[in-house]
Amino acid sequence: MEPEAPTSLNVVIPVYNEEHVLAASLATLRDFLQQNLAGFAWHVTIADNASTDGTLRLAEELGRAYADVRVIHLPEKGRGRALRRAWLADGADVQSYMDVDLSTDLRYFPALVDAIARDRWDVAIGSRLMRGAHTTRSFKRELISRCYNLLIKVLFFTRFSDAQCGFKAISREAARELVPRVKNQKWFFDTELLILAEKKGYSVKEIPVAWSEDPDTRVKIGSTAVEDIAGLLRLRFGGLPGPRRPRRSR
Repeated sequence: MEPEAPTSLNVVIPVYNEEHVLAASLATLRDFLQQNLAGFAWHVTIADNASTDGTLRLAEELGRAYADVRVIHLPEKGRGRALRRAWLADGADVQSYMDVDLSTDLRYFPALVDAIARDRWDVAIGSRLMRGAHTTRSFKRELISRCYNLLIKVLFFTRFSDAQCGFKAISREAARELVPRVKNQKWFFDTELLILAEKKGYSVKEIPVAWSEDPDTRVKIGSTAVEDIAGLLRLRFGGLPGPRRPRRSR
């Protein structure tokens, strides 16, 4: 009897004008994966979102230097657009992503992957707001985050606590069924994906994480908040597409 093939894992890093940090972050991530996820057949996908600096050139150099690094380029910005392309075009058993600044401590990543690969959850997410999490960020961003996630619960009666932590994993099957239903292509992508997943019967595992705010973040709070509110109202009053799906057996 032939041994079972190792579970394959795609780790996506969406980037926009991240030339200054990409090489160092990739080196840290690859070293961590080699030491802590050696039992998986993993690769990293750098998803360039229409960068205007040297990010794409550097990403392509890194892709040529390392066999476990792949590069895709999108001519338009949008984290959701990048994840849609990177996840649906890839055949790995577990799809995941994290922010290039590695704001979430990598020591929580194996638990995120194991939740999908071994414990049979459909989606696994890092949470900065549940008990046991450790977060370092400004009072303003903390308040906005808590109010936003409270609004999600009020409108949709969801169970997850943190919709927008850039630290998520999803099974290949769930990604292929859910991602095409997500309409938003930007920052609201995460929230819409989680609401759809929970309302359609997919299992969502939350893991408390340690997270530190990046002072060089590309997130524009004002425009992102407008996009998020518009997205919530669209889902609340426009309806959720598709039939409910039974939970994945575990």
